[in-house]
Amino acid sequence: MLIKDLINHLEDIAPLKYAEDFDNVGLLIGDKNTTVTNVLVTLDTLEDVVDEAIAKNCNFILSFHPIIFKGLKSLTGKNYVERTVLKAIQNNIAIYAIHTALDNDKNGVNAMICNQLKLYNQRILIPQKQTIKKLTTYAPITEVETIKNALFKVGAGQIGNYSNCSFTTNGMGSFNPNQDANPTTGKIGENHIESETQINITFHKHLEAAVLKTLFETHSYEEIAFEVTTLENTNQNIGMGMVAELKKPMTETEFLNYLKEKMDVSMIRHSKLTNKTIKKIAVLGGSGSFAINAAKAAGADVFVTSDLKYHDFFQAENNILLADIGHYESEQYTKSGLVAILTKKIPNFAFILSNTNTNPVKYF
Repeated sequence: MLIKDLINHLEDIAPLKYAEDFDNVGLLIGDKNTTVTNVLVTLDTLEDVVDEAIAKNCNFILSFHPIIFKGLKSLTGKNYVERTVLKAIQNNIAIYAIHTALDNDKNGVNAMICNQLKLYNQRILIPQKQTIKKLTTYAPITEVETIKNALFKVGAGQIGNYSNCSFTTNGMGSFNPNQDANPTTGKIGENHIESETQINITFHKHLEAAVLKTLFETHSYEEIAFEVTTLENTNQNIGMGMVAELKKPMTETEFLNYLKEKMDVSMIRHSKLTNKTIKKIAVLGGSGSFAINAAKAAGADVFVTSDLKYHDFFQAENNILLADIGHYESEQYTKSGLVAILTKKIPNFAFILSNTNTNPVKYF
């Protein structure tokens, strides 16, 4: 399998179109036409991880966090980023970062936390805006089903748990081909009236190129009338964080002990106890202070995240329990989750879980 083929599989899992604007995701180092030997899956890519890839004959590192986040003006090995990049290049090892593309996926980082905590009724906490588009086009009535079925095949017409969704209206289209035209129907220089159907079909924004390519390949007209608009509809499958529920309510102390056990953490920084029963849980792996108000608005009893600052804890306002379990700790199951997803998707290929602990934070 070539790197470009592996990337196609990764984009099926977490399309890069949904990564945050500030992020640096995708293939950071490597040639897309290189054959992949084995894939090492890690949370961070550091020198030790590159050494592990070399030892395990892996020439592709799938990293959650990007090693290159800001622009590099030189590669002299003066810091850990440059040393890691140099070692990867010198050993022909490609590096791909998936980061917030996976953060925003319904089966990504936050679903993995929910699964670890055995939570049910999972849904996106902060849906990403403007991720749904609508295609409107016009076609001869005889071609409508062929065009629709081709569009459905590439993923258009998916609305939540329903597929093959569309709406059509019959009408009369008019056109007059000029001397340079090569019309499928009608004559040059003459007004022509054709019985046509207006087709309306929605699709997720990462499918736009495939949807338009399919339209152009299946439509018979030389010039195809179409428009693509971006909708404000909420996409229930894309966005940051998750909110879910415990099977059985707990006291705050019981939940904090449960959280320590299930997330394998030695300590939890938390806000003042509210004496509320814990049932609804909001989670957001990594830095999640920006989502405190969203967690409160969702009616969560507790918000599990990391990297909360001193003043962030005041936002609890005795309405919610804020639990900071640590950045690495909140995302530690991401790499094993990715290995499980990829092994199921491509069962005849070797995906190797990195054994390197890349957590930079130590506790005394």
